[in-house]
Amino acid sequence: MRIALASDHAAIELKATLRDWLIEQGHEVADLGPETTDSVDYPDFGYKLASVVADGTAERGIALCGSGIGISMSVNRNPKVRCALVSEPLSAALSREHNDANCLALGARLTGVDMAKACVTAFLETEFAGGRHQRRVDKLSNPDI
Repeated sequence: MRIALASDHAAIELKATLRDWLIEQGHEVADLGPETTDSVDYPDFGYKLASVVADGTAERGIALCGSGIGISMSVNRNPKVRCALVSEPLSAALSREHNDANCLALGARLTGVDMAKACVTAFLETEFAGGRHQRRVDKLSNPDI
């Protein structure tokens, strides 16, 4: 699977760990930055991540910042992207099954590496159920439907 990752300065270490782990798992991974712990603005990287998921360059995205809140908000500004902020695997799976989430957000200061990997695994392995959920997902991009 083609996966893009982006973070702010607070999540550099978790991003690098997840990037290397995903590559080991056989995924094609694009690290959209940043590359250092120098302070950056999370919206810049959230917008970049949303863009590559929205245009199909990446099939899924993983957004990381200190809490996961700010970057998830910036990713969700793109109407073609559905980013779910999660802290455990069940929510990650439900974000895919019910909401067809194409991006996952995690808080690096709140989520340990093992839990982050469990969330990412659930996110990547769960399929969208469609059916009754489809019309609701459609309304996320088109509120007038």
